[in-house]
Amino acid sequence: MLGFFRSFLKSRIGIAIALVFLGLIALAFASADVTGSGFGGVAGGDRAAKVGSERLGTAELGKAVTNAFEQERQKQPGLTMKQFLDAGGLDTVLGGLTDRLAMGEWAQDHGMSSSNRLIDSEIVKIPAFQGPDGKFSQSAYEQLLAQRGLDDRQVRKDLGQGLIARQLLLPAAFGAQMAGEAVQRYSALLTERRVGSIISVPSLAFAPASPPDAATLGAFYNANKARYMQPERRTIRYVIVEEASLKTVAAPTEAEIANRYKLNSAVYAPSEQRSITQIIVPTEAAAKALAAEAGTSGSLDAVARTKGLVASKLTDQTRDNLANQTSKSVSDAAFAAASGALATPAKSGLGWHVVKVDAIKRNPGKTLDQARGEITAALTLEKRRAALSDVAAQVEQQIDNGTGLADIAKSLGLTVASTQSLVADGSVFGKAGEKIAPELAPLVPAAFAMEREGEAQLAEIKPGEKFAIYDVGQLTAATAAPLDQIRATVARDWAVRQGSEKARAAADKILAALGKGASVADAMKAAGAALPPVQPVDLPRQALNQMQDKVPPPLALLFAMAKNSTKRLEGPDKAGWYVVNLKEINLGEVKRGDPIFTQVAREMSETVGGEYAEQLRLAIRKDVGVERNEAGIRAVRNQLTGSNAQ
Repeated sequence: MLGFFRSFLKSRIGIAIALVFLGLIALAFASADVTGSGFGGVAGGDRAAKVGSERLGTAELGKAVTNAFEQERQKQPGLTMKQFLDAGGLDTVLGGLTDRLAMGEWAQDHGMSSSNRLIDSEIVKIPAFQGPDGKFSQSAYEQLLAQRGLDDRQVRKDLGQGLIARQLLLPAAFGAQMAGEAVQRYSALLTERRVGSIISVPSLAFAPASPPDAATLGAFYNANKARYMQPERRTIRYVIVEEASLKTVAAPTEAEIANRYKLNSAVYAPSEQRSITQIIVPTEAAAKALAAEAGTSGSLDAVARTKGLVASKLTDQTRDNLANQTSKSVSDAAFAAASGALATPAKSGLGWHVVKVDAIKRNPGKTLDQARGEITAALTLEKRRAALSDVAAQVEQQIDNGTGLADIAKSLGLTVASTQSLVADGSVFGKAGEKIAPELAPLVPAAFAMEREGEAQLAEIKPGEKFAIYDVGQLTAATAAPLDQIRATVARDWAVRQGSEKARAAADKILAALGKGASVADAMKAAGAALPPVQPVDLPRQALNQMQDKVPPPLALLFAMAKNSTKRLEGPDKAGWYVVNLKEINLGEVKRGDPIFTQVAREMSETVGGEYAEQLRLAIRKDVGVERNEAGIRAVRNQLTGSNAQ
């Protein structure tokens, strides 16, 4: 559930060194989205744990947990603090902080420390402390510390602890290797093939023949409401305001059109562009000789090649552009020549130019009447966008004054629309695969952050062109689905629950029969009910790797059992039982030069390194001594969840 921690703890080495990153500062500034957090005093004392001679305060723990929760909620917008804590968020953060304190004290006792310059180098790497130029900003550093309720001393202490943890744990894990014989043996296991069978014993096969009466079903439903919970959902009421919805924007006046034409006279004036080929030579005499020869042959390019020169081309040049690239005299000469003709040689700062006019583009320009249409369209668009901006400002003022969405829509002559009931990710409640319209999707996170219905908000949908005024129309808290709507589901769950114990007894009978040497077919007869056909299994272990995280539990058990053994496994939600029988294990043959041997050796070195680091962490923790203050920890949890429990 918690991707933030799972990303650290997904490997053995991750488990050992995750605490390098789980400090207060890392949690506070791991992203540039600084939302701020506060944490007041709590009951139960102000100490969450004692680590050697150091103490971890409840306020520090509360801040760290809050920051970790805020980061995780960026990935899971619907996550609540209670869900975060129930998934182990508080214990994970607490463990990381106490381990860091233990390592810091152990390192100090043994003459290890982190220099100020090393800590400085870590501070400048944190993205949240960087300015617009991507470099460390002292002002950003001070502002963000103030927002987080931290000071420079806390930052340096925490980063120093992280550096100490890194110096201790990373070398312990680095370079570890497993013996070649062990790698070879494990590689053979990975290439093994297993043969066996899986017998399914579903609870429904042993369920009562008669359905439950209303009282029995109601009692079962009330006792198991948690499994029928429906997520919080909300409707969003909204009004879309765009240029097309504006009805009172005045048309451009003749004076405005004439003024815009005058301001853009250069755009509408007649103009001329020329494309040329040119050769630059050092003297006037050489330029005249080249021009004369080109005039005879008719090709400036061909003449240039015979002289070992390279002609260059300039395309669609105005008189001013060409003058800027050459000189005024060169430009005047080029614009005085006819199309296809050679211009009189002229001089620039680079030498003498021999120019041939390749093409001429003439733009006759536009009169005011000819340009009137495009000027009118441009002015109309500008006026409508300015009017839209004015409307947005007026709406924002109305919202600040407490005006509701319906009254704002009425003042604009618009009709309020409403979405279907939505859950936090924008999906339509009760309609699989259906989501809110894409243009309204940006409204969902803010709508689910509102505390109550009827609080109008303003959001830009398309910059400068469209915005929405919206509020939460109906807020339905997470509740169990009404029994009348899910009666069939509840009745089935009741039947499964009733048959579960009998299914277990049947699985035990099958297990006992197989243990006495009975065949699978005969053992299944001992169940006393019709069961699904047995599922034969003949698979290599690589097939499980291809399934990744979707390996069926009975299959996973079969690949963890000893040869000629039989085991029972409970299915999910008391749906039934499995009897797993393993007959054969056929090991593969792996040589040290095989690719799988190299891969396994690398993976096992990481595992061994992680184990070394883990053992060092535990040894340091034991040597320094860590004592949890359960009253303080409980007080932190209660304040984070708003609970009054003691």
